[in-house]
Amino acid sequence: MTNETFTSEQQLLERYACIAFEKQEALAEAIGAANWNVDMGKGEICFGGSLCFPIQVLGTISHAAQTWLWSWANTRSGLSPQVTKLALELKAYGEKHGIPLLSNDSFDFTSEELHLMGLIASGMSGASAYYIADYGQGAMIVTVNSEQIDRHRSDSHLKIMTVFPQVISQYDMNHRQALEYYLSDKGYAVSHSGDTLTGKKDSLLIKAGFDDIGRLVSLNG
Repeated sequence: MTNETFTSEQQLLERYACIAFEKQEALAEAIGAANWNVDMGKGEICFGGSLCFPIQVLGTISHAAQTWLWSWANTRSGLSPQVTKLALELKAYGEKHGIPLLSNDSFDFTSEELHLMGLIASGMSGASAYYIADYGQGAMIVTVNSEQIDRHRSDSHLKIMTVFPQVISQYDMNHRQALEYYLSDKGYAVSHSGDTLTGKKDSLLIKAGFDDIGRLVSLNG
């Protein structure tokens, strides 16, 4: 779990969305189009019957009611402490820093927001990725950890040029702040000069330009 301090859902999104989004691409490459199956007794999710990863269950959404329920609040599910440990850690963080998204047991929620929850939770926990297991009437979000998924992650310099524009096109965030976090996570030293942000790692260079309200206007590398 992160040792950093954030006090809003927005700050968490800016901090973790880009690096977590990149991890999702690695998961997609690892599992392909395989079907999923969850074994709560073993605390794992399997794809295609043979590719199995340990999970943490974050919670579920009802498609009909459009409501979210954290796993620790689902008293009728019979989930073991083994698979709800992360959800409880997120709850504690939310209570400590005043973040309702993490601390309220249930709230109105749309299917589109499931990815936001997954990005934040997997980023905060350092998980390999998250997965939305849709079972018809609803969907369950789990985080997964696996070196097999991690090996699919590309450390390509050019990955930044595709991931970052995708993330900021999908989520409302401070572009400059989000890019600084992303570059730092990938080992770049970041510097600022006026409306320009520069990231440098060995001989690799990323330069981004922003307008007067911090929106990205150019990205080169």
